[in-house]
Amino acid sequence: MAWITEHPPRTVDLDSCVTCGLCLPMCPTFRLTGDETASPRGRLAAITAVADGRLTVDERFDEITSFCLQCRACETACPSMLPYGEVIESARAEAVAQVPHPDQRLRRFALGRALAGPVTMRVATLGAAAMQRIGALEALPVVGGATAGLRPLPVPLPSARGGAWGPRDADRVTLFTGCVADTWFTGIHTATVEVLLAAGYRVEAPEDQTCCGALASHSGFGDDAARMARSNIASLTGDDPIVVNVAGCGAHLKAYGRYGDDGGDLAARTKDVTEIVAEAIESGRLPMMSPAGERVAVQDPCHLEHGQRISREPRILLEAAGYEVVEADPGGLCCGAAGLYQVDHPDTAEELGREKADKVAATGTTLVASANAGCEMQLRRYLDDGYEVLHPVEIYARALRRGGTGPAPSP
Repeated sequence: MAWITEHPPRTVDLDSCVTCGLCLPMCPTFRLTGDETASPRGRLAAITAVADGRLTVDERFDEITSFCLQCRACETACPSMLPYGEVIESARAEAVAQVPHPDQRLRRFALGRALAGPVTMRVATLGAAAMQRIGALEALPVVGGATAGLRPLPVPLPSARGGAWGPRDADRVTLFTGCVADTWFTGIHTATVEVLLAAGYRVEAPEDQTCCGALASHSGFGDDAARMARSNIASLTGDDPIVVNVAGCGAHLKAYGRYGDDGGDLAARTKDVTEIVAEAIESGRLPMMSPAGERVAVQDPCHLEHGQRISREPRILLEAAGYEVVEADPGGLCCGAAGLYQVDHPDTAEELGREKADKVAATGTTLVASANAGCEMQLRRYLDDGYEVLHPVEIYARALRRGGTGPAPSP
C-alpha cells in the first residue's frame, strides 16, 4: 500500500495540478538547481507516482520531499489554487513514517513534546541563555549555527502567557504567545501588547495555550501537530480575534480548518498583528507619525506573503512610524530559514540566506523589518553587526514611544 498514515496526500489536490510550470520560477530550490525534482511540479509528480502505485516511499522520495523549503511561493503562482503546503506536509508525514532516520525520536520529542511544554521550553532557554553568555551556543554541533542570529536571551525569562492588560470593558483580543516566541522573542510580545493597548484594546493571553504545531507538521509529525491543535482549539475559545506576531504560526493557525469545524472557527478569528494594527491606523485608532527622514528595508516572510497573502499591512505600519519603506527583495525569494531546514540542508539554507542578506545590504539602510522569527534570525546571521532587524510592530511601538505615549508594559 502506497500510503500508511491517516491523512495522506489527497487525490483531488494532486489531480488539480495542470503541470503548467508557473510555479517553477517562484521556487527557490528550482532556481538554485534547475532540477525538475527540486520544483513543486516535480515533487507533485513524485507524490502522484506513489499514489498511483508506480513508485514507493523510499529514500529518494524522502530526499525529494525534504529538499522543499515549504515556503508556499508556488501557491501564489498556481492557477489551480492547489494547496501545496498541505500536500507536502502529508507527503513528509509519509516519508517520516516509512523511511525512519536515526535521530527521528529525538526530533519528534523536540518538536512534538518539548515545544509544547512551557516548563521544558523555559529550562532549555535558561540553558541556552547561559551558553549564549559564554559564547558556547553557536559552537554546538548540528544546531549551533542556526542560533547565530538569536536575540540575547533575557534572564530571568519573561513570559506573556497568562497575562491580561487593559480595561475590562474595552474591545478584547487574544494574544497567541506560541513556544519559542514567548521565550526567545519576548520583545515582540511587549511591543504587540503596547500597540494594542494604545489602540484601545484589552489583551489577554490564555495560560493553557501551547505551540501552534507548525514545526511538527512541516517535519512530518502530523499526529503531534494535531494534538497541539486540539489543545489550542480548547484553550482559545470565544469570539475575540486571535493576534499572532510570528508569520509561520499565523499561517498554521489559519489552516486549522483541517482539524474540524472548531478548528475552522479558530482559523477565521486569527489575524496577524500587522493586520489588526494596520486596521487601527487606517481607522484612526492609532496615529500616523510625521516622516522622520529615515529608511527601513522590508523583508516579506514567505508565510506572511504566500501563506497568508499579506504584504501591504507591514508597510502601513512602517510608513505610519514615519519611515520611508525600501523593498529589500521585490522578487520575494525565501531567505532559507524554514524551520529545521538549516539543520537538514545547511548549504542551501546558507546560499539563500547570503543572497537575501546581500539584497538587504544593497538597499543602503541598516534598519530591517521582518515579521517572522525564523527569518529575523536568518537575516541577523548573515548581515553585519551594524544592522538592526526588528518586527514591524516593534518599529511602530518605538515610534509611539518617541511620540510620548509612554513605556511599554512588561509581559
